[in-house]
Amino acid sequence: MSSTNGSIGMDQTTMKLAHVALAVLVAVIWGVAFVVSKVGLQSFTPPELTALRFIVAAIAVIWLPRPNIPWPILIAIGLTVFTGQFLLQFFGISFGMPAGLTAVVSQTQALFTVLFAALVIGDRPNARQITGMLVAFTGLLLIGLTIGGSITFLGFSLTLASAISWAVGNVLVKRLPKVDMLRLMVWASLVPPLPALAISFATEGPGALFSALTHASWSGIAAPIYLGVFASVFAYAIWGSLLQRYSTGAVAPFALLSPCVGAITSAIVFGEQFGPLRVSGIAFMLVGLVIVAIPLQRLRLLSPSACESDPTITASDS
Repeated sequence: MSSTNGSIGMDQTTMKLAHVALAVLVAVIWGVAFVVSKVGLQSFTPPELTALRFIVAAIAVIWLPRPNIPWPILIAIGLTVFTGQFLLQFFGISFGMPAGLTAVVSQTQALFTVLFAALVIGDRPNARQITGMLVAFTGLLLIGLTIGGSITFLGFSLTLASAISWAVGNVLVKRLPKVDMLRLMVWASLVPPLPALAISFATEGPGALFSALTHASWSGIAAPIYLGVFASVFAYAIWGSLLQRYSTGAVAPFALLSPCVGAITSAIVFGEQFGPLRVSGIAFMLVGLVIVAIPLQRLRLLSPSACESDPTITASDS
């Protein structure tokens, strides 16, 4: 079935356990990346960190051939999935968004992705996925109610715009024919350094990036390496492959797991604290993910009682 086809079969709405594990791994990598980003922003400005992240990610174009897609589409993916998302996200952090909370708000991309995919390509979620997304959206609203304390409206708005940019890019990836995702992500990484460096030169001067590199801490230098290699190329290649294999409603909500990882990591590294309302919001978002990701029939199959009562159930059934 073509990825541009709006009719979704059962094989596209229920993920194999191995692919569920890959989706969770991506969410963990992204969750840690929010804290790494905040570390990187202690040494670099948002456009500088964006440029460095994707210069690192794009190095592999030296040995990886360009994917067989038109340049305009490749550039559009680079501008939405990478440039818009991370420039806005890094600016949001620099304007006061805590790393853990940034992890939570940015994952509204899952909701926007499913919405845009339904509107543009007819990739409609089923009733269970809609229920899970509504539960997750309730969590987002609870978190939004905490704006005005340690959160600035500008920082929150930039982070939300970052999620929308990511969602648009997800739909562009979903519409692609079968393509090598590793090659796509590496070549799309060529796009962000140009606008990021242009912003840096215009606002900070042409020598600012070199000066920042010479004065950066070791952790600051390590940040764009982690973000470029693991959080960009590796994680997005897996994510794009899952988006092409399964329905958007099945894959996108897994990213809602990364806020939990980001929040825990931020609490450990930066001592970020979450009040009862934010904790409740995160809990709602995670419950929504469970509802979306695990069909009721799979829960019955995986329950001990089901396995005991039906000896024909094996690991391959799930």
